[in-house]
Amino acid sequence: MIAVLLPPTLGAPTRLPHLGERLPARGLTPVRPEVGGDEHPPHAARYVARASLEINRLVAPDTPVALVAEGGAGPLLGAVGQAQRAAHRPVFGYVLVDSYLPQPGSPTREEILRSQSPEGAAAAGPDTPAGYRTEPLPMLSDWPDAPCGYLLTDPALAHTARLSRLRGWSVRETAPEEAPAALAELLVELRGTG
Repeated sequence: MIAVLLPPTLGAPTRLPHLGERLPARGLTPVRPEVGGDEHPPHAARYVARASLEINRLVAPDTPVALVAEGGAGPLLGAVGQAQRAAHRPVFGYVLVDSYLPQPGSPTREEILRSQSPEGAAAAGPDTPAGYRTEPLPMLSDWPDAPCGYLLTDPALAHTARLSRLRGWSVRETAPEEAPAALAELLVELRGTG
């Protein structure tokens, strides 16, 4: 089975470059799609479309996948999952890595930050394009449609991991250097429950 490792949005570098290295020993093949172009509006729709095209290019249509989203890709995970369902590709699990959670409807990133962060929405960074945080994200209706998990390596997102536990999701908290092993365990667990 395939674990699709979705990179952070806006071309941000992954904080966990070795995330997929322990997956092959557990029977999972890591795939890292190259997603770009979301620095121009509509940011979210471009990311979802590019990620979906890359997954279609890299993964056979009937192959079950787990979608793993890091950082800013987290709120878009449900939309990428819906695109996989539309392509008739089964998704056996979702994992969010140090990210905020997708929300039903079409909230903005700013609304997600306000609702999922105890401190409320943080100020936009200097490299954040205009409109990135205020555009409505793609509509989510019946997500999640497969088991979910959360991998926490950044203590600043502990509240989001707590929200994941409240939803009944499997949560792993670990140091960044232990993240590959924790992700492998989490994916094997999700594969067994899906």
